[in-house]
Amino acid sequence: MARTVIPFGPQHPVLPEPLQLKLVMEDDRVIEALPAIGYVHRGLEKLAELKDFNQMTYVVERVCGICSFMHSMAYVRGIESIMGIQIPDRAEYLRVIWAEIGRLQSHFLWLGLLADAFGFESLFMETWKYREKILDLMEMTTGNRVIVSANKIGGVTHDFTTEHITAILSAVSDLEKEMNQVETVFIQNYTVKQRTIGVGVLTRAEAMEYSVLGPIARASGIKMDLRETGYSAYKYLNFETIVEKEGDCYARTVVRIKEIYQSLDLIRQAVEKLPTGDIIVPVKGFPKGEVVSRLEQPRGEAIYYISANGTKNLQRLKIRTPTFGNIPALLKMLPGSYLQDVPVLVLTIDPCISCTER
Repeated sequence: MARTVIPFGPQHPVLPEPLQLKLVMEDDRVIEALPAIGYVHRGLEKLAELKDFNQMTYVVERVCGICSFMHSMAYVRGIESIMGIQIPDRAEYLRVIWAEIGRLQSHFLWLGLLADAFGFESLFMETWKYREKILDLMEMTTGNRVIVSANKIGGVTHDFTTEHITAILSAVSDLEKEMNQVETVFIQNYTVKQRTIGVGVLTRAEAMEYSVLGPIARASGIKMDLRETGYSAYKYLNFETIVEKEGDCYARTVVRIKEIYQSLDLIRQAVEKLPTGDIIVPVKGFPKGEVVSRLEQPRGEAIYYISANGTKNLQRLKIRTPTFGNIPALLKMLPGSYLQDVPVLVLTIDPCISCTER
């Protein structure tokens, strides 16, 4: 049987990021997938050797606009660990609230793209309307929507007012009601089920073998979420990792929808328990030592390795983002699928090539 090589990307309506997959086809089935990355390498890790370690707090936010807050959060937590800095409890809670707001906007963005992949244009606009409400909260509390610069070594740069807290609780309540209206389409719609159930199956054993992360791992039955370790203020909140067992595109969709409700609940808990007090402590001196800082981003576990030699510039900064860990599993899932399934299958790992290449 004759084989054909079809390039998927780096420019594709479903994948607005520069990842290319060379799909080896037999008729309309994928036999093999070969990745081509390296289109957006920016040398951000090298900047750590050239910029002041305080300035790097704002440089690492530029790794990715979607999970910008969590990149800076991982970085400052690492520096604080090296320098032995204990930040105020109120700052810990504020970081968690902003982190969950960031997770919400990322998941709503993904849901909209998934709806667009099915051709559900009105559903795409509806989910992105919800995302706008989340971004409005970020803008109201930090002054910016994407690159928020709210983290600082020793704490955070902004505090909540009574008006902020009222607006956040109101938005959380409204979004829960609105999600109930669109959830049915993603969970029960016949077309969505036909396009996702049994597509791109990754068994638990395969997920373990390929070391997948985040919602992909949890959709394959792996109970793994770093928030359960209790970093920042998560140790004070009620939290249960969401797990599905089927390991297909449908299970990955269900996990993310349930995580939207979970993030809304975590925000409500954190706001209601928000302690009073300072939001930052003074920082003196330079970091010296090395640390591995880990946290749970919307796509899975992010790892920051930081090495400091006691000067204003870091000796080494190495970032491992979740998409980098999930691409090998994507290459495992693609063979055997139909060509029309490829856009949806790729979307279900929620790829972020900006994070991956830096």
